[in-house]
Amino acid sequence: MIKRIFISLLTVLFFSGGTIMAADDLLTTKEKNIVSVSQYTATGDLQNLKKAVDKSLGDGLTVNEIKEIMVQLYAYCGFPRSLNALGVLLQSTKDGSFIEGKEGKKLSKKEDKNKVGTKIQTELVGSPVKGELFEFAPAIDEYLKEHLFGDIFSRGILSYKEREIATIAALSSIEGVDSQLKAHIQIGKNNGLTDGQVTQILVMTSKPQTEVFAIGEPNPYSKYFIGQSYLNMLTTEQVVTANVTFEPKCRNNWHIHHKGGQILLVTGGRGYYQEWGKPAQELKKGDVVNIPAETKHWHGAAKDSWFSHIAIEVPSEGGSTEWCEEVSDEEYEKLP
Repeated sequence: MIKRIFISLLTVLFFSGGTIMAADDLLTTKEKNIVSVSQYTATGDLQNLKKAVDKSLGDGLTVNEIKEIMVQLYAYCGFPRSLNALGVLLQSTKDGSFIEGKEGKKLSKKEDKNKVGTKIQTELVGSPVKGELFEFAPAIDEYLKEHLFGDIFSRGILSYKEREIATIAALSSIEGVDSQLKAHIQIGKNNGLTDGQVTQILVMTSKPQTEVFAIGEPNPYSKYFIGQSYLNMLTTEQVVTANVTFEPKCRNNWHIHHKGGQILLVTGGRGYYQEWGKPAQELKKGDVVNIPAETKHWHGAAKDSWFSHIAIEVPSEGGSTEWCEEVSDEEYEKLP
């Protein structure tokens, strides 16, 4: 819920060509790679994590920078996913052709971990962290200060801003952590993240995390779409079936399936289906849409979310698709 609220408030500015599109208001290549590594570490999607790790290494992230992301995230998504992620990184770097980078520093035994961690936590948040929960469970307060902020955040290698990018990306990819996500968005802004950069993280991590079928290639029918979509033809035999994925704000033109209709099986994200003369219908994972032949309609992603569906063509002799006008920005922007 928090993720959707923030995107709803900020996406219009981020994608509309306004001043928020200034270069210094967008994530750098390094920061985008941190988002990708973090989201797939948090969700346990090792196949996409391997791609994200390989891209990050190719773009110049050091092995130790990626290690720091994965080690830090055990505090947010657990040891099993952190260890699995480190295993992916290990396999990707076995040939030794990548830059190791500098290693993080460990606190000396003479240093007071609680004091160091309290100082770092206060710097990040902007004020001392207190509350009823920490009084109720003082052990968790101690662990946060001494281990997460004392042991991990003090290691260097990544800046506080970069560590918060990793945390926001991870939390944004996990269900049921809205209050923590909201808190870390504010902490991130305290440490240099802009509203536009926060929006970019949230939009990037709204992409469906677990896909049954590969996303495919850029859609060859792109001239009939506004925005970027991807097509993976699953089969062209008997019943033509395809996996279609839309980036946020992407939608196809109004169109008509002549003689044979179409069935949509929604597999991820949030989007819309609309028939001519009727209100748009919101679609989420698990929804099924039966589109009758000769019905003018369109479908695509919401402004704040990726959207994926399986498209099944109803067999018909002499069937065809007639592409019509675009879904105008004016029409589209009225949708929630």
